Amino acid sequence: MAETQKLNLAQSINQALFQMMEKDESIIIMGEDVGKDGGVFRVTEGLIEKFGEMRVIDTPLAESAIVGSAIGLSIGGFKPVCEIQFMDFMYPALNQILGHLARYRNRTRGKYPLKMVVRMPFGGGIHPPEHHSESLETILLHTAGLIVVAPSNPYDAKGLLVSALESNNPIIYMEPKRIYRAFREDVPNKIYRIPIGKANVVKEGKDLSIITFGAMVRISLEASLELQKSNIDVEVIDLRTLNPLDVKTIISSVEKTGRAIVVHEAPKILGIGAEISSLIQERALTSLLAPVKRITGLDAPFPMALLEGRYLPDKDRIVEGVYETLEY
Repeated sequence: MAETQKLNLAQSINQALFQMMEKDESIIIMGEDVGKDGGVFRVTEGLIEKFGEMRVIDTPLAESAIVGSAIGLSIGGFKPVCEIQFMDFMYPALNQILGHLARYRNRTRGKYPLKMVVRMPFGGGIHPPEHHSESLETILLHTAGLIVVAPSNPYDAKGLLVSALESNNPIIYMEPKRIYRAFREDVPNKIYRIPIGKANVVKEGKDLSIITFGAMVRISLEASLELQKSNIDVEVIDLRTLNPLDVKTIISSVEKTGRAIVVHEAPKILGIGAEISSLIQERALTSLLAPVKRITGLDAPFPMALLEGRYLPDKDRIVEGVYETLEY
């Protein structure tokens, strides 16, 4: 048997769930249509046939009940993996996520660490109806007690999910839905881990640092190839973990290049780009040759499909932002 397979992001997540459920009988999956239908994006396809309805549970359309029940199950010794069909649907569950899941370890002085994962497809790019394309990570990042990860490729998706399923912490696992099946890459068949809290420098460069995550990593790499035609050499950092941030990697990169751009799909105001900009200003001010630029979604509700391209960051906006920063 080959040591690796060419998998897309959805398949790599499915493989991680399959292998970890075989290894750990306490892991259960809960969510709307995760069983017989295999989830709205078919990420949990085939798991109910292998593990049965007691471990792959089709729930009512009730996000608060999904997360609330999972919290009780975690206290009881299970390790639930909840699926919120779209990140936009997490609003009904926020009381459970922010008020209980994030606080229970602190509230019980460590007696009850909640070991569970909440999976959420996030971001735009697939032209769905309203309330299916938002990037709401700011709400979660502002809440002490939650670890938030966001893979950008199949290899990282499996390794990060394995680490999340082995963690003793509540993990929010954000899945960039626009690249579920956008490309394939070699993914080891064995179980392996990507460290939570460690960013990845996916492309080294000397002129400017692009700091991003999720689907925007590929867009940023496309921009870097365009910029190479003009002999501009940018560094691209994939955060991989949004909380805790790998501040050391960010600052080291900016100290080397002297310029930085943060790219994300969420609106600009109070997005993670604002936090990263402040961290750079606090820790690497004397290295900066230009202000930190943010290339983001608009400070407006996510639009319907025909206007999606005007809302989301794209290669051209990133290239333009790089030129503006270099010319400062």
